[in-house]
Amino acid sequence: MNANNLERWHRAVLEKDMDLLAELLHKDVEFHSPTVWQPKQGREIVHYILSMISDIFENFTYHREWMDGDSFALEFSAEVQGKSLKGIDLIRWNEQGQIVHFEVMLRPLNALNLVFAEMTHRLQDAGFIPKD
Repeated sequence: MNANNLERWHRAVLEKDMDLLAELLHKDVEFHSPTVWQPKQGREIVHYILSMISDIFENFTYHREWMDGDSFALEFSAEVQGKSLKGIDLIRWNEQGQIVHFEVMLRPLNALNLVFAEMTHRLQDAGFIPKD
């Protein structure tokens, strides 16, 4: 089951298959972003965030993967507005093959700040968070 989940995840991300991505997300999935304090909850907002990130990140590549039971850690690199970044996706699955918990860690700070600014702007425009 884990290898199948990983294969489906890679297909959704690398082929930018947003329909498959929606199928993979549990309706109550919890998402922890490196750019906000409070986690986001629910398929709609998490799907929007992950779709948005696929547009923001350029030259996205996974490098290493670790599996432990129903959890994955996936190391990646990408660029945002010409700045290189590294990150880790921590993903936990349920028995039905859906993502129930997703956490992202990013570095360095200058790239994280660019991601934060772009995500905030897009989330505000979409009405997910209030405009200042």
